[in-house]
Amino acid sequence: MDHKLLILGSMDEFVGLTQKSVARGYETFVCDGYNFGPAKRFADHSYNIDIRNVEKIAALIREEKIDGIISSFSDILFEYLVKIADLTGLKTYCSVEKSAYLRDKPKMKEMFEKLGVPFAKSRIFTSVPGENDIAGLKAPLVMKPLDGYGSRGIFVVGSAKEIAERFNTTAGYSSDKKTVIVEEYNDGYEINMMNWVVDGEVHVISLADREKSVEIKGDIPHVSRIAYPSRIMEHVYSDAREIVSKVAEYTGIKNGPLCMQFFYRPGDGIRVCECAGRIFGYEHELVEYGSGLAIEDLLLDYVYDEENIKTRLSGHDPFAFKNVAGLYFHGFEGKVTWSFDEAKKVIDSLGAIDHLFYYTKGEAICHEIGNTSYILRVFIGGQNRDDLDALTNKYYDQMRVLDKDGKNVLYSSQMKEYDL
Repeated sequence: MDHKLLILGSMDEFVGLTQKSVARGYETFVCDGYNFGPAKRFADHSYNIDIRNVEKIAALIREEKIDGIISSFSDILFEYLVKIADLTGLKTYCSVEKSAYLRDKPKMKEMFEKLGVPFAKSRIFTSVPGENDIAGLKAPLVMKPLDGYGSRGIFVVGSAKEIAERFNTTAGYSSDKKTVIVEEYNDGYEINMMNWVVDGEVHVISLADREKSVEIKGDIPHVSRIAYPSRIMEHVYSDAREIVSKVAEYTGIKNGPLCMQFFYRPGDGIRVCECAGRIFGYEHELVEYGSGLAIEDLLLDYVYDEENIKTRLSGHDPFAFKNVAGLYFHGFEGKVTWSFDEAKKVIDSLGAIDHLFYYTKGEAICHEIGNTSYILRVFIGGQNRDDLDALTNKYYDQMRVLDKDGKNVLYSSQMKEYDL
């Protein structure tokens, strides 16, 4: 084996990356704090070390003479990937100092301000604010932890009273356990944009519609579908790419992934939610289904064969995607899943590109960190967007996961309407 590669992360989205690494002949190490991470079954070596224990992972790299490290799919993995690479001298996308602009929300907004990038008006609080403190912010508002991840502790609020009711919960997801961000809520069209920077030039991989539904009052709307290609690509492509180019230059990313979530309203333009130094997890598969481009190949090429990335991206057209979508079925917390038989019948009858259950029979649904609110996800395809929408509706109308009393525990879905 010519190379020794450490993959930081072992959950479901890392299985394909691990398998491809092994298939390329790299001696593959997989490491994180999950004892039973699925990707570890496919690696040559696996280690159960919390990713935040950077010194211990750095020692492992030195001891095993590992010559490459890669990760993706979450902000916290990106953060510690950069720190570990810095300690060991291994190659990665940007410096520890610059990576903060893609991880720390106040610094990210500071960057947006300097670059003239439009974003939601917000304020930071370390204690419960009063009505005067939020004056000037237009309700509804979103309350977020300072540097949380995985959409944890995020709530839609309309007053200082509602902020007070949920303040400690949200602050608990911040690293300092006391700081929250309150910002204006944007109900425009939401877009996920994936990009790869090559020699300083932004290559757009994809733009997708990130559609949400509301099930519980006060909770932030949950993602119910991500659909490719976006219905509004021609309205946002050029401006969004220009923004990503500015961020890439500011953060010093010459080569590597740089993705963006943003909102768009006709007549109001783009408002950026966040930029991230990683590929969106539980979505990268849709890129391959829709275009044939495998994100895992880009990640592995980055470590050992960067020139090949240029070849892979040279013929890639984000406008030429097949119509594909990921359906994300969330469930009520605390309900005990009793049967998946009904769900499997629906998948068999309607057809799917792929599907994955996140819980097994008898487990309790839990939304805390380390768990997921998803019960299952289903990837589907259609001849056109109308077919995709019709199939989506059939899935949400028919899908059932039952608790011990025979009640459906799944959230509902509200199909997004596009009026341009």
